[in-house]
Amino acid sequence: MVTRLPQVQEETGYERHPPRMGFFTDTSICIGCKACEVACKEWNRLPADPPFTFTGLSFDNTEELSASTWRHVAFVEQRKPMRAGTADDTGDLRWLMASDVCKHCTDAACLDVCPTGSLFRTEFGTVVVQSDICNGCGYCVSACPYGVIGKREDDGLAWKCTLCYDRIGDGLTPACAQACPTQSIQFGELDDLLDRAAARVETLHRDGVTDARLYGHDPADGVRGNGAFFLLLDRPEVYGFPPAPKDTTRDLPSMWRHAGVAALTLAVTIATAFAAASFEFRGGRPARVRT
Repeated sequence: MVTRLPQVQEETGYERHPPRMGFFTDTSICIGCKACEVACKEWNRLPADPPFTFTGLSFDNTEELSASTWRHVAFVEQRKPMRAGTADDTGDLRWLMASDVCKHCTDAACLDVCPTGSLFRTEFGTVVVQSDICNGCGYCVSACPYGVIGKREDDGLAWKCTLCYDRIGDGLTPACAQACPTQSIQFGELDDLLDRAAARVETLHRDGVTDARLYGHDPADGVRGNGAFFLLLDRPEVYGFPPAPKDTTRDLPSMWRHAGVAALTLAVTIATAFAAASFEFRGGRPARVRT
């Protein structure tokens, strides 16, 4: 049994809401077909990426998530045995493949910094951008600890995965999960997905895949867990994930307090110095104390 993630809908004012929904991506069965990338682009009518160039990153031609790429399949080549205790044949490579997406964080910094309310929390607990009221300030881009959100050059607006809000509102599966041929991308209620993921990790460990681990599932981490979490076969940084993500707005209250104290100290210092300089300029001398 794994620790449950909070139902963030209650924190944002939804008194009656469906269960929190999300993604569980099992990278151990991802075949790198990129069907999720294509389905995401087709359903959401995303513009084409810039002309493809040779990246040198195996078969990865999109490199990262962006305003026009809401699903990105990474290809990581390693000379490492899959199972513990097996001989390492240095003539062979293993590919670690993972379909990345917006994490729909419990503590979503992008929500906190958006000045127009363009980003909002849905009744399903997901985070969506309303492009019609986005002012293109880019605060959300720099606030995201995962580097998910991007701005398009043509319209200057912020864009990211919506977890197919239009589809799940009608009881449909998100396009990427619907298109995945191996069910590497699984969609459903987060509580069910967490149980399923924990069982999958136990199975892999029994089979000798001791490096299998979950990422983004822990409500005690720096963002209180994610609505999209992953089963990885190596350390998070191998896949390009931050090992210890943190809500970038968490320390803002203490930062403002420290800034206020510093500003007050500076003001007192300046006032004292000005008063002393003015007194000396007028030729004043301190009065003697008679005893």
